[in-house]
Amino acid sequence: MGTGIQISASVENGKVSFNISDSISSFRTERPDKGKNIIAFPDTYCVVDIETTGLSTSYDSIIEIAGLKIDSGKVVDTFSSLLKPNFEPCDGIYIDEFITDLTGITNEMLASAPETSDVIARFCDFLGDSVIIGHNANFDINFLYDDFMYHLSRPLTNDFIDTMRIARKLHSELPHHRLSDVANLYNIDYSSAHRALSDCEITNSCYLKLREDVLKKYESLEYFIKNFRYHAKAKDIHATTQDFDESNMLYQKVVVFTGKLEKMDRKKAMQIVADLGGINGDNVTQKTNYLILGNNDYCSAIKDGKSSKHKKAEKLKLQGYDIEVIPESVFYDMISDSAKY
Repeated sequence: MGTGIQISASVENGKVSFNISDSISSFRTERPDKGKNIIAFPDTYCVVDIETTGLSTSYDSIIEIAGLKIDSGKVVDTFSSLLKPNFEPCDGIYIDEFITDLTGITNEMLASAPETSDVIARFCDFLGDSVIIGHNANFDINFLYDDFMYHLSRPLTNDFIDTMRIARKLHSELPHHRLSDVANLYNIDYSSAHRALSDCEITNSCYLKLREDVLKKYESLEYFIKNFRYHAKAKDIHATTQDFDESNMLYQKVVVFTGKLEKMDRKKAMQIVADLGGINGDNVTQKTNYLILGNNDYCSAIKDGKSSKHKKAEKLKLQGYDIEVIPESVFYDMISDSAKY
């Protein structure tokens, strides 16, 4: 990637912070040829995990990379390395106490770690064209993509599978779907977490358990994959009663959903709307009265934290139309007001 990167570090109240010029962050928001986030259950793949100085791809650096290569269900190779961050430390500080306490990685360990460019090149060779598996995989992929571009002048194009995304679909009853939550669900030892190779091993164990559960709960892996993105259509939902609660706020109101609901699938939510005398819609229009916001974290089409439906609803509201944008929690309050629910 181009020259002219400017990175500075400062320490205040025991916290280290970094400033990176726009020259390196120009490709942060757009990542051409980035691999696709797919739903699949291969037998041959590479589990990947990283540890970083923080959460921002623009201001933070990878400090550890690990990979666990699986072929036909067996571990055939591993990769694990610390990385020296791409900036001069301030008084010997690359990371703050929180990162050290979380991971066990120290500033002294990073000071003697291999250069990032060398590690990225070796990891690229190790990874090859493998499908990547990770938990909250977009986080890892985006950091790696940017380092591939900067150090190797090529994008990370490998498709990837997110076990968090599968867990959210398979176990919507869980309040959270962090790696610790999924590991706890399956009684997988999480005590060694927050080092990259250990997280790879935990993630692989969770992936295998999720795959088993899919086979138990669905007709086949293929059926689960085919129906993963299915959203019920308004035309397919019909009220199962004519005894409507006319005092309910949804009665004769047009309701549209966006994002993934935490407590129920969209078809069930739309059925409740219909049975309360509401009118389901697939898209936001001038007739829409309520847009219900689910979780959009795993929708690749989201820009600036808002779906296209969300943005359109806000625009219509500013134009004076009778439309309200409400969070999922308020929707549950609205339906709980009815004696039916």
